[in-house]
Amino acid sequence: MADKVKEVAVEEVERLKHLTTDAARSAAYLYPIRGITYFLSHKSLWKPLTNKLAPTMTLGLGITTFMFVFTYLPQAAVMAFTNGPLAAVTAGLLVLSESSTLFTILSKNFLIDDALVDTFDGVLLSKNSTDLVSEGRQVKAGGDPMAKLGKLVKSPLAKFTPKAIIRYVMYLPLNFIPVVGTVIFVLLQGKKTGPMAHTRYFQLKRWNKDQQEKHIEQYRGAYTGFGVAAVLLELVPLASIFFAFTNTVGAALWAADIEKQHITKEGTAPRLREQAKQAE
Repeated sequence: MADKVKEVAVEEVERLKHLTTDAARSAAYLYPIRGITYFLSHKSLWKPLTNKLAPTMTLGLGITTFMFVFTYLPQAAVMAFTNGPLAAVTAGLLVLSESSTLFTILSKNFLIDDALVDTFDGVLLSKNSTDLVSEGRQVKAGGDPMAKLGKLVKSPLAKFTPKAIIRYVMYLPLNFIPVVGTVIFVLLQGKKTGPMAHTRYFQLKRWNKDQQEKHIEQYRGAYTGFGVAAVLLELVPLASIFFAFTNTVGAALWAADIEKQHITKEGTAPRLREQAKQAE
């Protein structure tokens, strides 16, 4: 039995190793960074964020404060037995991850879901993907991408499901493994988060479940790379609301590249890989 468990563990580690390699090769982790620069340089995209800034900042601050006050010390105490001197850091990362998850669940379901859809569609319009956006909403005439957004024809992004919450809780014990466990935890979270960033894109494409799964599996490494970068950015206290919007911008830029077929076999734009090589 012990040998079988060891065999399965080795296979899982090897699979994650290959997934990490594919994610790095795709350079999709740069799309969230592109999302930041594109968002900052296009003021018309700021409106959905500024309209939701006050309530979401209040929510984020409240959740993060509550989690650190009531859960940090107990978790640090437990981790002291497994992580030793690193317990203070790993417990902090864990609390940030938990706070981010709670914030994501509450904000994306009750506060900013429509604003994120507007941002995603607005970026697609700015990249001349009008026909695609027209599949999900009315598009008005004009020059400003955000001003062109009309009434939604299709319901917006999928809600955070109980299954995702259960999966998150199942992954939490990985953080008790020093360093490596936290890395694997973030990697697994990114693997699930990446495809979710294109939920709106799949909806606009009118793809059924089988078509979506085929596409995701084809570019699994790229979606994992994007997801890991997005997860890490949204772990930043208070700034997570800002990064939720910039990650959406990055996802829309990626979708626009896919639509224009400006992608490599890894599923990303060629220039991304060039930028990644230059940074090495």
